[in-house]
Order: sequence, then structure tokens, then C-alpha cells
Amino acid sequence: MSTTGYQVIARKWRPQIFADVVGQDHVVRTLKNAIARNRIAHAYLFVGPRGTGKTSTARIFAKALNCTDGPNADFDPNDPAVLSIADGTHLDVIEIDGASNNGVEQVRDLRETARYSPAQGKFKVYIIDEVHMLSTAAFNALLKTLEEPPPHVKFVFATTEVQKVLPTILSRCQRFDLKPIPAPLIIERLKKIAVEEKITVTEAALACIARMADGGMRDAQSIFDQMISFCGAEIAEPDVLDVYGLVGAEKIAELASTLAAGDHAKLVAIVDECDAAGRDLVRLLTDLQELVRGALLDAIAKGGRSDRLGGLPMTTEQITRLLDGLREGEGSVKLGLAEKINFEVTLLKAIEASRARAIDTLIKELASLAEEVPAAASSPSDDSEKKKD
Repeated sequence: MSTTGYQVIARKWRPQIFADVVGQDHVVRTLKNAIARNRIAHAYLFVGPRGTGKTSTARIFAKALNCTDGPNADFDPNDPAVLSIADGTHLDVIEIDGASNNGVEQVRDLRETARYSPAQGKFKVYIIDEVHMLSTAAFNALLKTLEEPPPHVKFVFATTEVQKVLPTILSRCQRFDLKPIPAPLIIERLKKIAVEEKITVTEAALACIARMADGGMRDAQSIFDQMISFCGAEIAEPDVLDVYGLVGAEKIAELASTLAAGDHAKLVAIVDECDAAGRDLVRLLTDLQELVRGALLDAIAKGGRSDRLGGLPMTTEQITRLLDGLREGEGSVKLGLAEKINFEVTLLKAIEASRARAIDTLIKELASLAEEVPAAASSPSDDSEKKKD
């Protein structure tokens, strides 16, 4: 069977217009307004985690600038100029990988070609992905062009590690921070894809995929694509759990309840069960932290107590100490050496930490007892004096 025409879901469903961009409304709105009001800057920097739409948004912005009737934020997706940008054949939209073109010579070549007028569109748009990979010398070579660029040149930089970009570059760009995409928006998008691809998928399975994606739409689509290969046209939660070694939401809730109750024996039994089933304990710890964090926020909202973890209500202080205990052991679990033992020890220590009381709380309690003791001690002496009378 020929697979020549097959495209992975992440590429097939890549955003092509501003309306397709999910979870980055603040970026889309600003760019569209800049185009509508003719306030287009010469350099933009898109910052954010992987799979949140940095490069896709940069391409859409380039389409808006170089479409036939551009600049126009509401361009026709079937416009020949737009289609040529989408398939990478437009002469004036140049995509550069910062990791493999990070030297001074490459930047000098860029500066040389930037001087020439656009051959096909209204602007020469340079999209430099992973710009933080440029060397210091390359950054410095780019400075002059960024400071006084030709009017027909626009730069769009994308990076996952903005702290590595020189401050002199940052100060010359308009910066946009793309946020991790909320799970409900990822699920909504995957539902739409499932309908179009004629795939039946349960809500629980979609929730698992969104949980694994950690806010990255591309990651979610890649996972979804792999699950289609594994399951065919019907995807259920157990399939996702088995393929990726995840623990189901009910089991995570049971483990959290066990932590809250301080049941050491049951805790060890649950860990044994998860380990025997080949579950990812590092991922389980992350999911557990998210659940405990939700309980902490619930306690704060409800005036200091929450029963979200099951069992007796826990105070804000107890939940904070429990979460802190889970966070402290995260490094040892991730090392991969004796993972199960480190995971068990982390959970057991977290239980003990949640039961400990803060020093200032103990001082207040002791002070309160000290005030009550003299009052209690004076009562018998008063009675004895009355008897003498």
C-alpha cells in the first residue's frame, strides 16, 4: 500500500489562519490589530513552550503580510501567495533553523540578501526558529540590521528559551509570550479532528491525551495520531493508559486519598500495583502533584480547609506541606535509579510532612495553654479558702 499522500495529524491540522490558533487570543488579537492599524513592527519575538503555536503563528503572520491584497489579517486561505507560503515556496518568506544556521557567516549572508527588494510579495519576512541557538557573535552581527532594518524587511523570531537571547536583541523586538494551552481547549480541538477523521474516542481518553500533552497542541495531536495507529477507529481510556504507562484518574484520586489518610500499608500496596502494571511513576508523581495543588487552591478559596483529597478535611498548612513533600522528592524519582523505592519514600515522607505542625502554630498553642494553666490552678485555692471560712 502506498503511503505517499499520508500526512501526520500535526501537519494536516496545523493552523493556517488566525482563527485556527488555539489558546493564544492575546497574541492573535494584537497581531490583527497591528495589521489593521498599519502599526507593523520590524521585529517580533514569540516565546513559549514547545507545541504552543510559535512557528505556526509566525507563518500565518507572514501570510497576512504577503497575501495578494495584503497586509490583511483576514486573508483568503486559497490565495496563490498564501498557498505558496504554506508549502514553503514563496520567495520572500524565508524560514531559518537557528540551530543549524547559528554562525556569523550565515547571519552575514542574511544581512546581504535582506538589502534587496522583495521579489514576490510586499515584505521579506525572515522566520528564525530556535533563535536562542545563535552564537553570541551571530547575535552581534544581526544587531545592526535589527536596529535599522530596510522598510521591506520583517523579522519573526521563535524560542523556547528566551533567557538565552541577548538583552540587546530582546530590546529591539516586540515580545509575545505564548501560554501552555489549557486541557479543555486541547480536548475541544481533538474532538473536531476526531469527527473529521471519523474516529470514535471517549472523553476519558481525550482527557488522558490532554494531560500528557502538558499544554502543547502538537504533542496532543502526535499522541492522538499514535493512538489511531494502535487502536484503529475506536480509542478508549484503557488503550491510552496501556500505551503510555499512565495511571487512571480514579487510581490517582485513590492514592491522594491514601496520602491524606496517612495509610502507609495501602499506599505501598497501590504503588506495588502501579509498578507491576508498568505504569510511569514519574508521570504519576506529576499527576499527583496537580491533584494536591487543586486541593490547596480549594482550601484557600474555602477559608482554610478542603476535603477534595477524600477523608477528613485538611487545612491549608497540611496540604501545603504535603505538596512540598511531593516536590522535594521529585528529583530523586526522576533520576531513574531505584525509581520505585524513591517514589515510595517520597510519598511516605510527604505523609509525615503533612502531619507536622509549623513551629509558630505550636508556639501559639503553648502560649494559649500557658494562659489557661494559671486560671485552672487558682480555682482549687479559692475553694479551700471558702472551706476555712
